[in-house]
Parts: sequence; C-alpha cells; structure tokens
Amino acid sequence: MTLLTALAALSITFRVNGADIMKTAFIFPGQGAQAVGMGKDFYDNFDVAKKFFDEADDSLGYSIKKICFDGSEDDLKLTANTQPAILVVSVIVNEILKSEGITAQIAGGHSLGEYSALVAAGSLKFRDAVVLVHKRGQFMQEAVPVGEGAMAAILGLDDATIIKICAEASELGEVQAVNFNCPGQTVIAGKIAGVEAAVEKLKSTGAKKAVILPVSAPFHSTLMAPAAKKLSVELDKVELHDAAFPIAANVNGELETSAEDIKNNLVAQADNPVKWIACVEAMKNFGAEIFIECGPGKTLCGFNRRIDKKIRSLNVENINSLQKTLDALKNFG
Repeated sequence: MTLLTALAALSITFRVNGADIMKTAFIFPGQGAQAVGMGKDFYDNFDVAKKFFDEADDSLGYSIKKICFDGSEDDLKLTANTQPAILVVSVIVNEILKSEGITAQIAGGHSLGEYSALVAAGSLKFRDAVVLVHKRGQFMQEAVPVGEGAMAAILGLDDATIIKICAEASELGEVQAVNFNCPGQTVIAGKIAGVEAAVEKLKSTGAKKAVILPVSAPFHSTLMAPAAKKLSVELDKVELHDAAFPIAANVNGELETSAEDIKNNLVAQADNPVKWIACVEAMKNFGAEIFIECGPGKTLCGFNRRIDKKIRSLNVENINSLQKTLDALKNFG
C-alpha cells in the first residue's frame, strides 16, 4: 500500500448522527446513461454547473450544453457527444456534493466514467478530460466502420460459459466478453457475424436473454486497438497527476493512485474488457460503506444490488435525487 493510499484510508468524509465515520465511494456512469435534459436543473440552480458547462463548451469548440438541454436524442447518442456530455454532468455532481461536505475516499467509473473519477481525484484537469473523451469517442467510432461491429447483453449465464462460447463463435468473426457488469449480466462485442453466432449459441445454452445492443461500435474489444493507439498519443499531450485517493481501474480491478499507472490503464482500457465486478469488490475491500453514483441514471446502483445486496447505494442525477441522497445520508449510521 502506498502512503497516499494509506492516508486516503484514514481520511474523513462525514459523520452521521454521531456515528462512526463512514468511507464513501463515488462511482461514475458510462455511455448509455445519457438522456436529453440531463444537467439542466443543476445549470439553472448552481453556479458551479454553469461554470463547468461553459468551460466544456469553450474547450470543445461547440456547445455540449445545447446538445444536453435541447438536442435530439440522435445527436446526444453520437459517441463523440455522449462521452463529454456524461462527463460534464458527472463532474458537476461531484462538485455539488463536495459543496455539501460529502467527499469520496475512493472512486471508480464504468468505462468513460473512469475519466470522471480521475477528474474528481485531481488526476486529470477537467478541460483536458472533456477534450480527451470527445476524441476517445471519435477514435472508437473510427476504429470499426459502422455496420461491421456489434455488442450484445447476455443475462443469466456465468462468465466462464460466455467466454467459452465466444471463443467458439470467433471462428465466424472475432467476439469476446467485454463488460463484466454484475453476476448474471455480461456484455460481448466483436464482428457482427461472431456476435450473432455467439448470441444464438448462448440462447440455446440457457441464457435468460441475449440481445443485440443499439450501439455503433464494439467497445472494449480488441477491435478497438487503433483507438487505443490514437488515445495514447493524446494522453501524451496532457499532464496527469497522482490521484488524491485510490481509483479502481477498469482493466484489472486494482486500486491505483500513480499517474503513470493511471495513464497506462486508460490506454489499455480502450481495447480491453471492463471488469466492473472486480472494481466494486476492490472498493468494498478498501472499506467503502456507501456508494454514491454521480451522474445520469442509476445503472451502477443496479449493478451493486446484483454484486452484493448489502451495499448501500445512492445516486445523484438531478436536484430531486440530490435532496433524497442528502436526506438518506443523515439517517445512515
């Protein structure tokens, strides 16, 4: 354990009704959590939200604010827009919670969400992160032409069976397990022929559900290697700092604070599976007692329930959920 990790383990977040200090994990959502209108009530009510949306618009050279608030669903779901949009809202939530005296001792983010976690931990500057994830989205889309790649969600089968069947289906087209989200939910990705063959075989093997997802590229598969290479070049242009508290890395589920390790992990993350179960287990083992999902949606809270029913999960995606979370924290202990 590094000195930084040891100090983080001893840090204080808040005290509830005089109870023992509780360690808090902030978790940040990835692509798929977006919704038109997200962040609008924060923008209307918090100066910090205006600051980050305006800074993002200036950094990107176009208005991500307009796309979030008034854009079409099709505009928002374009990968190069989705990624900065979710990051902006997630970072705003982190800042609002900090203003309420609620801070993280540890954090993790699902795919794109790992960048939000790194901003929260002071490892990445916000301006750099918002541009990086915009380019990351472009690189991922360019890596595999539209119509050649696919992803599918598999429910109700163990990981070992899914991995085995993907290996067999790869004879027809490369396919692999890429998101280990929670027990009973794994996502596969690869060439369309391979994914379709795997889906059919997984159904016949007993999957409760095996559904092709409406996405434009096979994210986190080895087919994303060109995106990882381009991302490495972009990461060389920005300054990363050691994280103020541990970040659970998608690629291996290990806790990292070193800027060098973080950079290597971000490059590898683009064309390697997201080991989200391992990330949550690492945060639990660190001692996290409360998990707060920061950003649009409640997907990660749902994963937590499947990983461990004892995990106490809250979410903040708008003012209503912010108030509910603040009220809930007063009663924890």
